[in-house]
Amino acid sequence: MPAYWVARSKINDPVAYKRYTDEVPAIIAAFGGRVLARGGDFRILEGPEKFHRFVVIEFPSLDDAEACWRSDAYRSASAHRRAGAGEVELILVDGGDATT
Repeated sequence: MPAYWVARSKINDPVAYKRYTDEVPAIIAAFGGRVLARGGDFRILEGPEKFHRFVVIEFPSLDDAEACWRSDAYRSASAHRRAGAGEVELILVDGGDATT
């Protein structure tokens, strides 16, 4: 069953943040992930105005999504962001049965 990685971010240092975003697509692909939405136009209908970049990635399963996040490769790439280049809220959502 698919699962989704949903991230909201605020970029503080675009140059340093790009080091992170340059590495991440290959890492995501290695875990079967597929980017469904990244950046682009958005509308905040409710919630804080703090975040201005949104990403949705589909993985084959919740376990694959979490394994990607826990991987050494992702930890290494995210160090660029965690050093102050950006702030992120990241959740994993099980695709589940959308009818319930």
